[in-house]
Amino acid sequence: MKKRILSDYIDACELVKETEADIIKLKEKRILQDSVKGSRKEFPYTATNFHIQGVETSGTSNTLLRKQEELLQKRKIRAEQTKVEVENWMLTAPARIQRIIRYHYFERMNWEDVAIKMGGRSTADSLRMELTNYLK
Repeated sequence: MKKRILSDYIDACELVKETEADIIKLKEKRILQDSVKGSRKEFPYTATNFHIQGVETSGTSNTLLRKQEELLQKRKIRAEQTKVEVENWMLTAPARIQRIIRYHYFERMNWEDVAIKMGGRSTADSLRMELTNYLK
């Protein structure tokens, strides 16, 4: 497993979140809203405002929105696959290496903070070299 793949994991996590937000925005585009004025048929003719909304069900724009949603779903699935691959690999690594990776890559701590979190006689350079040697 290369360092690049660990960075890809972080990007994949963010991409899943962003894609889910994009899908929600896309679905909101399909909802149409309007306000209309009307009155009663009989006396007294009281004017009333009505708020109406519905979902667009036909037309080329609806087809385009569905295609865009399919593409976003595919993007989300690929990002989730990357996450699963890295998480499966992490299970094969020793617990110490898992902690180092989690702190440095996933929680984005600098090496000095990782050394403090790891405790013991760990230094920033020793942890960095330990991870580098493991990834070779």
